[in-house]
Amino acid sequence: QVQLVESGGGLVQAGGSLRLSCAASGRTFNSYDMGWFRQAPGKEREFVAAISWSGSNTDYADSLKGRFTISRDNAKNTVYLQMNSLKPEDTAVYYCHASPRIGLIKYWGQGTQVTVST
Repeated sequence: QVQLVESGGGLVQAGGSLRLSCAASGRTFNSYDMGWFRQAPGKEREFVAAISWSGSNTDYADSLKGRFTISRDNAKNTVYLQMNSLKPEDTAVYYCHASPRIGLIKYWGQGTQVTVST
């Protein structure tokens, strides 16, 4: 089983930056592709970014390319989301997600709130 704990959320002014972290438990972190999703009030959860188990491949929501960067440190069992030039519409709860390279069980973190003020 994998437990995911997000941190780094908070209140930031438009144009500012935040870096989210997601720490994973267990010794098999590099067996998982990792991702970030977000859910704004009244909206469905949406894909933000993903990174392969090795870190060699990344993917982003088209609307976020150039502002958000996903990375991971397998030695620290942590995945990051660097968010720059934040906009009020980026306000949401951000969730960390783990998808195994082999197997079907996926995991979610509890989420961290990001609020961007005007």
